[in-house]
Amino acid sequence: MIEHDQLAAYPSWSKETIRYGDTDRQGHVNNAVFATLLETGRVGILYSQERPILEPASAFVIARLLLEFKAELNWPGEAHIGTRVQKVGRSSLTLEQAIFQNGICAATAETVIVLMDETTRKSRPLSAAAVDRLTELQSSR
Repeated sequence: MIEHDQLAAYPSWSKETIRYGDTDRQGHVNNAVFATLLETGRVGILYSQERPILEPASAFVIARLLLEFKAELNWPGEAHIGTRVQKVGRSSLTLEQAIFQNGICAATAETVIVLMDETTRKSRPLSAAAVDRLTELQSSR
């Protein structure tokens, strides 16, 4: 269960069921799966069907991912991924994310994502609509 102040801190939430296959020999969720859970939270924002940010002939690429492990995740159960926009740049954005299980924060992450032109393979500016949508997802904390 997610606490009220945890809910308020992240304007976007995703949920994943932890699979038995996500565990390692020690019986907890493998550290590589944490990155996959973070991806679930990012995809909910970047590839939203209702309010798309991605533009034609472009792609998002991760320029930096800083992941800090704070507690174990265990099977069976669910992971709740909170995501907020920390910063919006000209062609990039920075996301802050947290993974929770049973109200306990298991990891936090900061990810820098760049919008890339698929033809030139170079960064390209975010559209005004994308900047507006990303700004809406910034936390007021």
